[in-house]
Amino acid sequence: MSSLEIVTKEVDKLYKFRDHFVENHGIEKAAQKTEEVSKLMKETLQALETHKDSINDKAVFFMLQGKTLNVLPSYSPEAEEALSKAVKLDPKLVEAWNQLGENYWKKGKVPLAKNCFTGALNHSKNKISLRNLSMVLRQIGGNPSERAKQVEESVEKAKEAVQMDIQDGTSWLILGNAYMSLFFAVGQASQALDQSMKAYAQAEKDPVARDNPDLHFNRAVAYKYEENYPQALAGFSRASQLDPSWPDPQTQEAHLLTFLSNVKELTQAKGKIKPKRLQTMIEGLKSSDLGPYSGGTYTSPLGKSVDLSKCKFSELKAEVNHNKVILGKVVCTIATSEPVPFTFCMVDDDEICLPVTVYNIAQGSGVKIGDSVAIPEPYLQNVKVNHKNQEFDFRSIRVNSPIVLVVNGKKFGIDKQAPSVLAVHAMCD
Repeated sequence: MSSLEIVTKEVDKLYKFRDHFVENHGIEKAAQKTEEVSKLMKETLQALETHKDSINDKAVFFMLQGKTLNVLPSYSPEAEEALSKAVKLDPKLVEAWNQLGENYWKKGKVPLAKNCFTGALNHSKNKISLRNLSMVLRQIGGNPSERAKQVEESVEKAKEAVQMDIQDGTSWLILGNAYMSLFFAVGQASQALDQSMKAYAQAEKDPVARDNPDLHFNRAVAYKYEENYPQALAGFSRASQLDPSWPDPQTQEAHLLTFLSNVKELTQAKGKIKPKRLQTMIEGLKSSDLGPYSGGTYTSPLGKSVDLSKCKFSELKAEVNHNKVILGKVVCTIATSEPVPFTFCMVDDDEICLPVTVYNIAQGSGVKIGDSVAIPEPYLQNVKVNHKNQEFDFRSIRVNSPIVLVVNGKKFGIDKQAPSVLAVHAMCD
């Protein structure tokens, strides 16, 4: 075996050790992963130094050296130096361009990373450049229409990466992230979120992607948006176990538990409004508060005329309540760590209190205590969560667009609507 073959094998062994660490050592050792990978990295660098003089192709040598130094999640200036030498010596060395691009990505130099991946693709079409370019495209700024274009291109690049190797879970993960970004960039077409979930399910079949905290974190964000709280909490928890040094999953998990706790408490306490004031508020409810819905019909978002009859909160069934409209008084708004969703509680004339989550609402366009709110064809769900000794069991109403709301007899205008923005985390693979 030649010196080049020996060191190539050592570098491959290092990456296999990193990518299959949890699979081979167990989740309980996840906290030691970076330390253990760092140890093996030093051994691999020693092997490279030993064989340096026997390797004639210096471009490949510097690429392998840079790749070894690039194995850790943090940026390495030494890796940048070695990889820069490699591409200068051989501008057609695709793997060196990909590694240099990932190194720039870690450094936060997004345009430089993009140049590396597009440059690599000019020499040879490959899944790593394609999927990394997909990630980079989503990080480039611009106005909303430019961003939407870049996200659409990002989806196409990730699709191409998947087509080159449908067994590669990392490409599926990046496709899932691209679809999720598309969902939030172009007005929440549910199809994009479904495609995102399908891509994540494919990613999970690959042990390398399955143990990537990114998969569990980003999918948990999608689950949270769907109000599938048990799966969201489980995902944040798993991401945190896989990378205990990454604070975001723990923070998101804690914020979501606090949110659920506040919703439960304020719903049970009817917004902590004093009984006498609550009675006065309820007595203030009148049929004119239904506004355009008081005539018994409304025009649905699809432009259809729908018959409506007012119903009590107690009569609501799970899922969509077709041909029904509910009316209540706002008793509280619920503060959250994020602007999405806008959440408030309201009571009907039987004093039954329900929380309402409103998505895609413009900042500062919410409702306030004492407002009368009518919701046509309300979507009711039963929230049941049992997570880390905390239990929640309540009913909740979800409103996907504020423009269906009637507040104090007046329909919310289109100016009240704004697309929800959610961050997709992208760690370099």
